[in-house]
Amino acid sequence: MRVAFFSPLPPSKSGIADYSVALLEPLSRLVQTEVFSAAPARFDAADFDIALYQIGNNSHHEFVYRAALENPGVAVVHEANLHHLLAEITIKRGDWDAYLAELDYDGGASALAFGQRVRRLEIGPDYDGVPMLRRLLHSSKALIVHSRFVEAKLREAGFDGPIACIPHGAWLPEGDRLGFRQRLGLDHSTPLVGIFGHLKPYKRIAESLRAFRRVVRLQPDAKMILVGEPHPDLPLNSMLATLGLQAHVRVLGFTPIEDFTGYLAACDIVLNLRYPTVGESSGTMLRAMGLGKAVVVSDVGSFREFPDEVCLKASVDASEEDLLFEYLNLLVSRPEAARELGRRARDWVAERCNWDCVAHLYADFLKAVVEGSPAKSFPIVVPTPAPVAPGAETPGPPPLPAERPVEPEYLRSWAPPGEARIYLDTHLTRLRRTLEITPPGTAGDRVLEMGAYLQITPALHSRLGYGEVRGCYYGPAGTTDQRRVTSLDGETFECEVDLFNAEKDRFPYPDEHFATVLCGELIEHLVDDPMFMMAEINRILKPGGHLVLTTPNIGSLRAISAILQGYHPGFFPAYIRPASAGEETEARHNREYTPKEILLLLLDAGFESTLLETGPFREEPKPELAWVTHLLDHYLLSTELRGDGIYAVGRKTGPLRQRFPAWLYSGGV
Repeated sequence: MRVAFFSPLPPSKSGIADYSVALLEPLSRLVQTEVFSAAPARFDAADFDIALYQIGNNSHHEFVYRAALENPGVAVVHEANLHHLLAEITIKRGDWDAYLAELDYDGGASALAFGQRVRRLEIGPDYDGVPMLRRLLHSSKALIVHSRFVEAKLREAGFDGPIACIPHGAWLPEGDRLGFRQRLGLDHSTPLVGIFGHLKPYKRIAESLRAFRRVVRLQPDAKMILVGEPHPDLPLNSMLATLGLQAHVRVLGFTPIEDFTGYLAACDIVLNLRYPTVGESSGTMLRAMGLGKAVVVSDVGSFREFPDEVCLKASVDASEEDLLFEYLNLLVSRPEAARELGRRARDWVAERCNWDCVAHLYADFLKAVVEGSPAKSFPIVVPTPAPVAPGAETPGPPPLPAERPVEPEYLRSWAPPGEARIYLDTHLTRLRRTLEITPPGTAGDRVLEMGAYLQITPALHSRLGYGEVRGCYYGPAGTTDQRRVTSLDGETFECEVDLFNAEKDRFPYPDEHFATVLCGELIEHLVDDPMFMMAEINRILKPGGHLVLTTPNIGSLRAISAILQGYHPGFFPAYIRPASAGEETEARHNREYTPKEILLLLLDAGFESTLLETGPFREEPKPELAWVTHLLDHYLLSTELRGDGIYAVGRKTGPLRQRFPAWLYSGGV
C-alpha cells in the first residue's frame, strides 16, 4: 500500500511535527510512505492508494489543510477546532473576505454576523464557538482521532464517515535526571514541579502558581520550572513578583527537544493543565508519563479518558486551586507516592501507546479505507503483548512442558569429568536459564545454537522437541564438523557444526530456515561488526522466529561496585595469555552490553523484545552489594536489570532496521 504522508517536520515548532517523525519510522515498515513536509510542486493522487493528512491548528499546517481539501484522503484531526489555522491564513494576512466566507460556510448567518463585528474591532474572534471544521470534514474520506471526546465533536459537526480512535503515541525517553538538576543548581532530593510547552493562559498557569505558593509555605525547599515560550498575554514576571515566587520559580523559555526532555526528567511532578479545551492531546504529557513522572491533568476533554491510576485529575471549577494544592502537597511530602504514580503511568503508556502499536493501528485502518471496508466507528483493538519498554522486565516464552524438564543431572550427563564438567558446573545457572527461556519446538522446527559446545545442545532435541538441531562455531568458512557425543547414561546425540566467522562470513543457511537461534555468551567476543551477525540471524530466521541471546551485564550491581572502587567494570576484562605455538587462544571479551543496549540491538535488528531480564550466572547470595542498591535508591536511579547476566528473547517482526546504529558504531546513523 502506497501512502502520501502530509505533515510539517522538525525544525517546525509544531508538536505534530515531532509526532509525525515518531510515527513515520514504524509506519514506514508496514506501508510504503512518501513524506510531504511542504507544499509539493506537483502531486498526483493517482500515484498513491491513499493520502494521510496530519492536521494541526496553526499556520504550520496550511499546506496540509489545502492538500486535504484538494485531494480527499484520511485526515488526522488532533483537536476539534481549526479556527486558529483559518484565522492565521486569512485575517492575519488581511484577507477578511476569505475569513467571513469561512465563517458563513461553517457557522451560518449568526457566525457571519459575529465575524462582521470582529472585522469592526468590536470584539475578538469566536475561536471556541465556530470550530471551522466543516470544509475539512466534507472533503475527507475518513478520520483518525486520539480520543472519544474528539470523535463525538466531529460527529456533532456532521461527519458520518469512518472514524478510528487511535491512541496518541507515547515516547519512552531516557533523561539525565541528575545532570539536568545540576544545571538547575538542585540536589537529588529537592522537590521539583514542572510546567512544559507553550506557556499560554489556558494552561492554568496562574492557578498553578497560586497553588504552588501554598505548597512553598509548607515545603520551603520546593521549586518549579516553566519550560516553553511565554505567551504575550501571560505576564509571568509580574505574576511571580506579586506572588513572591521569584526565588522558587524559574522561567526557562523555549528549549531544544533534547533539553526539553532533560528538564522533564529532572522533575518529580508535571502539571499538564488546560481549560478550555477542544480535545487536543498532549505530546508533553505522554513524554512525561513515558519518563515515569507523576502527572496532574485537568479533568476535561481527552484527558478525562486516561485511567485514574496513571494520573491525577483536577476539576476546573471553584475547587481547582484547592485540589491542585492538595495534589502537590501530597506528591511533594510523599515522594514515594509520586514515584509509584509515575511507574504506573510509564507501564500503561508502554503497553497502550507505544509507537509500534500505534503504527499497526494506522496501517490496519488505512488498509480498510482503501479496501472500502471500515465500519463507521472503526473497532480499535490494541495489540498485546506490546514491545518491552527500556528498563522493564517482561514475561518470557512459555515454560518447558512438565514432561520435558531440564534437570542439572541431565546436563551433567553430557559433560565428562574434567574441564567440561568444571565449565558446566560453573555456568549451570546460566545454561539452565537459557533453556528455560528458549521457546519449545516441534518435530518440524529447526534450531541453531551458535558457539555450540554441546553442553545444552542435546537438550534442544530431547527436552525442547526440535526436529533438527544444528550448531556453528568460529573457524574456516565452508567447513562442517560431524559431532557425535554419548552421555554418561548411554544416550547418543549427533549434530553438524558449521564453521565460519559470524561477523564477516555469510551464514551457510537459506533465508528463513530456522524457527529459533541461540546466541549464548557470544556477542561480547565480537571485534568488528556485531550488526553483521544480527542481520544474518534475522535473514535465516522465519517470520515470527525467535532469537535467544545471553551476555554479561556491564550495568550490573557488581560492575557499579567495581568502577566506584576503582576497578574495571567488565565481567571479563582481562587479556588472555598468548597460547603456545599450535594452540588456539580463546577470544576475549571485546565489548560488554547493558540491558538497554540489548533492547536497542534487538529493535535495530528487526526484532521485538518478548523477554528482557537479568539474573545471576551462579545462584549465590551477594550481600556485599547491598550498598550499591542503597546508593541507587538514594539517588532515585533504577535498581532493575542489575543482575550479572542479561537474558533476552526477541521475535522477528521484519527486516533489519539499522545496519550501523549510531549508539553502537562511530559514524553510524
